[in-house]
Amino acid sequence: MRRNTLLGLIIVLGLNAAFSSLSVAALPVPGFKIDPQRTAVVITDPQNDFLSPEGVTWGVVGKSVTSNNTVKNIEMLMKAAKRSDLPLFISPHYYYPHDHGWRFEGALEKLMHKIGMFDREHPLDTKSFEGSGADWLERYKPYIEDGATIVTSPHKMYGPETNDLVLQLRKRGIDKVLLAGMSANLCTESHLRELLEQGFEVAVVSDATAAAQLEEGDGYEAAMINFRYMANAVWDTQTTVKAIKAVRQ
Repeated sequence: MRRNTLLGLIIVLGLNAAFSSLSVAALPVPGFKIDPQRTAVVITDPQNDFLSPEGVTWGVVGKSVTSNNTVKNIEMLMKAAKRSDLPLFISPHYYYPHDHGWRFEGALEKLMHKIGMFDREHPLDTKSFEGSGADWLERYKPYIEDGATIVTSPHKMYGPETNDLVLQLRKRGIDKVLLAGMSANLCTESHLRELLEQGFEVAVVSDATAAAQLEEGDGYEAAMINFRYMANAVWDTQTTVKAIKAVRQ
């Protein structure tokens, strides 16, 4: 009896030691290699309401956007993609009048609808769209409106489950994504999760995104932890642009 008790204690202590060692072990780095035939740059929500000081969320995201130099870094990714002929995809967020008729909402949905975030008057009419919160930043328009960039249908929550991003990527033989945009712990992270579930390799660009800082916590810090846990790679803009440029050589 004593022998069994001693053996059980040894096993428990051994398991505790093993789990303790695992808990402090560094996560592996899977890595990400750009294949120009299979890789695209995907930007979520590069829109005024997130990235302009006049946008309705600037009061909570502005500090993060500014400290990360997010606006310039997103432009650098767009420019690098165009110069290296990597496909550029935009996954936007729009709300039409009928979206305001939803009978239930999550916390952030409720806030977004209340403040008129990403509002458009009609899905088939661009009246009042120019310069609105739902419009692109002016500096991004040469890249987005060049006739080559793929602008998907809008996502309505946070991830691409409600738009055609995955279809558009698949139809072009793309299974590797360089992901950036707004906001880090919501749409960007949700796109990361769904793309991984759909079998894509994804590298997230850590300083080409930003997030809200609220009483409930810092969304950017939360996202960075999860990016490291899930993504194939987490690169900064400089590293990403350098890797994209290497494709041309």
